[in-house]
Amino acid sequence: MSDLRLLLLLFLFLPIMVSSAPWRFPMAKPGCNDTCGNNVTIPYPFGIGINCAINEAYNIICRASTTNNSRSNSSKPYLSKFDLEVLDVSLRYQTITLNTIVPQTCENDRRNDTLLNSTDLSGSPFLFSKEFNKFVLLGCGNALLNQKHDRQVLSGCTSMCKISSNVSGCYGINCCETSIPYYLTDYQLNFTISNFNNSCASAFLADESWKPERFSDPSIQRTLLSVPVPVVLSWTLKSYSLVQIPGCSPKENALEVESNANLSSWQCECELLGTLTWLYSINPYLDGACNYAYSEIMGRGKKNRTAAIVGASVGVGMIFLMITAFTLYKVVKKRRNKKRKEKFFKRNGGLLLQQQLSAEEGVIEKTMIFTAKELNKASDGFNENRILGQGGQGTVYKGMLTDGRIVAIKKSKKVDESQLEQFINEVVILSQVNHRNVVKLLGCCLETDVPLLVYEFISNGTLFSLIHNKNDDEVAFTWSLRLRIATEVAGALAYLHSAISIPIYHRDMKSSNILLDEKFIAKVSDFGISMSVAIDKTHLTTLVKGTFGYLDPEYFQSSQFTEKSDVYSFGVVLVELLTRQKAISSAGTGEAGNLSLATRFLVSMDQNSLKEILDPQILDQRNEREVTAVAKLAERCLNLNGKKRPTMKEVAIQLESIKMSSVKSTTQENFQSPSFMDGVSAVFSSDTNYTWTTETDSSTSATDAHPLLHTTV
Repeated sequence: MSDLRLLLLLFLFLPIMVSSAPWRFPMAKPGCNDTCGNNVTIPYPFGIGINCAINEAYNIICRASTTNNSRSNSSKPYLSKFDLEVLDVSLRYQTITLNTIVPQTCENDRRNDTLLNSTDLSGSPFLFSKEFNKFVLLGCGNALLNQKHDRQVLSGCTSMCKISSNVSGCYGINCCETSIPYYLTDYQLNFTISNFNNSCASAFLADESWKPERFSDPSIQRTLLSVPVPVVLSWTLKSYSLVQIPGCSPKENALEVESNANLSSWQCECELLGTLTWLYSINPYLDGACNYAYSEIMGRGKKNRTAAIVGASVGVGMIFLMITAFTLYKVVKKRRNKKRKEKFFKRNGGLLLQQQLSAEEGVIEKTMIFTAKELNKASDGFNENRILGQGGQGTVYKGMLTDGRIVAIKKSKKVDESQLEQFINEVVILSQVNHRNVVKLLGCCLETDVPLLVYEFISNGTLFSLIHNKNDDEVAFTWSLRLRIATEVAGALAYLHSAISIPIYHRDMKSSNILLDEKFIAKVSDFGISMSVAIDKTHLTTLVKGTFGYLDPEYFQSSQFTEKSDVYSFGVVLVELLTRQKAISSAGTGEAGNLSLATRFLVSMDQNSLKEILDPQILDQRNEREVTAVAKLAERCLNLNGKKRPTMKEVAIQLESIKMSSVKSTTQENFQSPSFMDGVSAVFSSDTNYTWTTETDSSTSATDAHPLLHTTV
């Protein structure tokens, strides 16, 4: 039912409602109580007593308790499944609010690094609500909210210690709070107490409306154990439990849980009454309640024809009032949407993006800001048929802009504040880069629930797919194509390292992050963990990030990332091009079978058995010198001592020399510079005497004690 029709219905029955007392329909099943204690309403599908709830998980116990200040008994409702006090049940928002006990630890307990398990909702129809809960650290220290099954960090905050603070609210002084990213079934809390004044701390989930100000002073935080804290659970129902309820219009809600899977939850609505359900306090989950309420409203309207006639006499005024109300409604809705977009903009790092881009003159003008409506139309509502690929950070959709350009739209899987800095970093990095072999960022959109990035569309997939999809007969994966791709990627990395004002380290160089366009021109992509580095610095000290099989061993051990770490990763890509084997596969045999590709390649070089690991398609006498030169270059890139590796600029120059020397006539005609020809000669000088021998050719190198390719076939 449209908003306009609802407003019209409301105004038509306004005279009747004004002349009538408020109506309240039953909230519990017939024969069951719908209240317990201090006027806490318990509506169906929850129920007090036998056969009053839709199933056992929704059973409520009304338990008598004696208060401390009175001898009289009072009753309180408890959710039977968890034995926790019920504070509120909402049909409209499909939530139940419970009182929970706050976990606490103190400095002198010698448990400064504490791991606490929460109420486990697994196997129940309940989830910790994302919208109505917050993660709170009460005290001073660090707190993390982790997934229970794999300890992945979901959220966290830090607060500082101060004995007397005039700061009201929970903003990082003796208290901090943040949002949670999912509808959780279970979680773990991990927090470390600051060594301050024998302090205590508590970390917990709480109702968004709960105010912790009166506990912000460390001197009274020890009282927390006796203070219950409300937490909000969302309850879920299956469609089959609702379709048999007359008048109920089942509505599906997709809830995102911590496993990144969408959980289908169904909710009842009165189809004929729409939002008037809440005006009349109707429980749409009761059998026939929607139809009964509709009949009562209509019947009562007939009994008040006089009121209807009076209402008709002022129809002109009502129409004017309706138009005014509708106009106000549209204004409020527009303002609400604007605030919602501003909220998403801030949450998705818009302010951080503006701050970082402000230092780069002209970057903001180059980076186009797309609207959510524009990208939704371009991707056909993010249709599953438009998906190009999925990764750890998000899903990529194919789209077409209004000007006819084909683009790739990257949409995050979830709003994860821990990855927000990576997202903003990728925007800033790509906004500064202009190179034919680096994927071009066209713009971004921050006003949606999850951030969106818009790239140029690259049509031929990844280098990883081209290398390892050996059954694809449509593409001739020749040596010249491999050499050209390697040269283009090396040139792009050399540009990032040394040709721009502020060097950029890619930090995740691998074949799956190299895209290929319609002419199989390489495009380096995925700058989510890339970092800029000051010219006077030689390394970055960071948490180890990257992909196993491509990580620089020195970086893995020291956490110090240098430009030579990118060189190592590129060396693995070179070996993939030479061997068509995966970086972390166990394609080898014998003792080296389970080693990484880089290690197996270095072993083959050391044992003079390179031919055994090379891709048979490039074992051609015409390619012998070029393949040998690239293999020796890859060996230098994979040197365990980073200082002995070449720079990316040196790698790019050598690969370009190897590529250009493959056509001697072209080289002699177009490149007569002595310095260039000297560079070409230098690449091959150490390999001049190497040959791929056969059983009838047993010649060896006279100039090297360890010929690389002296094998028997």
